[in-house]
Parts: sequence; structure tokens; C-alpha cells
Amino acid sequence: MKPVRSIRSRTVVLPTRDIDTDQIIAARFLTTTSKEGLGERAFFDLRYNKDGSEKSDFILNKAEARGCNVLIAGNNFGCGSSREHAPWALLDYGFEAVISTEIADIFRSNSLKNGLVAIVVDEKTHSWLLENPGADVGIDIEATTISLPDGRSVDFSMDGFARHCLLEGVDQLGFLRHQMNCIEKFEETRPWKP
Repeated sequence: MKPVRSIRSRTVVLPTRDIDTDQIIAARFLTTTSKEGLGERAFFDLRYNKDGSEKSDFILNKAEARGCNVLIAGNNFGCGSSREHAPWALLDYGFEAVISTEIADIFRSNSLKNGLVAIVVDEKTHSWLLENPGADVGIDIEATTISLPDGRSVDFSMDGFARHCLLEGVDQLGFLRHQMNCIEKFEETRPWKP
């Protein structure tokens, strides 16, 4: 995982509430352990017709959505089953952050563990972001702030461990591996051994 310290991007708005993980990446695409290529399958049933052609009215298929790395989502984003493929698909698609007023806990945890910054904001900020698609925003992970084009800076909260891992570019296993000297020292000095 590469370090994530800041993100600057235009936003794309998907205001639909209750987008679940099966809508993000359908169960029929969960046959792989590779993250590569899942972006093509992200929001598949919302993006494509049965013949494989793009649905012209879906926001991600519109020209103004191209190159936007921050997704502004409706309430209760990522609900449903706890599939890690969902954040993998969004990352492979090109998203670096998802912002909403409510993000399902398991989805949020899986996202942060994989480098997708999942941010919960207040209703006022969320409403502004929904009403201003394509807004150029800056996300500072260290300061836990979002800079809006109107000059406002909005604070958000993030679990300290998740923030540390994002800033350092390590997952949970990587964090433990960085602690090997301490772990080995403890193992050598503990009073009982198996």
C-alpha cells in the first residue's frame, strides 16, 4: 500500500442512498483474489445495459465524471455484506476517497485498511457537496480536514490507527512487521514459554 497523505480532486456525486456492497461489486464478480480489473466491474449493474453497452444516464458514464477521484455518496453507503472486494473495486476504478454522512462500519473499516479514504461529514457539508458536483476538494489526512472551493475547511474524524496506517502506507500486517524487533524481544524475555 502506498502512503496516503493528501488527495486533491474534483468530485463526482452519486446521491442514491443505501448503495450496498453488492451494487458496488456484484457477488458474481467475487471469484478472484486479485484487485486488478475490479474497477471495470464497479457499479456494473448500474453502469451497463444487459448487452454490455454503457447506460448514458449513469453519472460515472458521463464525461464530467472522468478523472474524478472523490466520490460523494448518498447516506448509508457500503451497507450490506462485508466484502473486501468493494473497496478494491472502487480503488481500481480510480477513486481515492468516498464522502458521505453515513458509511457502513464494516465497509469503512475495509476501505481504510486498503487505502480508500472513507470520510463521514456533517449534513451541511454533505448537502453542499451534493449540490456542487465537480467541486475541487482537498483532503488532508494528517490534519483530518477537507478544503472546499469556497474557502471553508471542514474537520472529519478518523480512527488514529487507520490514520497512522494511511500516512505510513502500511496495512495491519505491515504495521505488525514493523514491530518485529519489539515482538522478538518480548518473546525472549517473557517468563513462560509454550
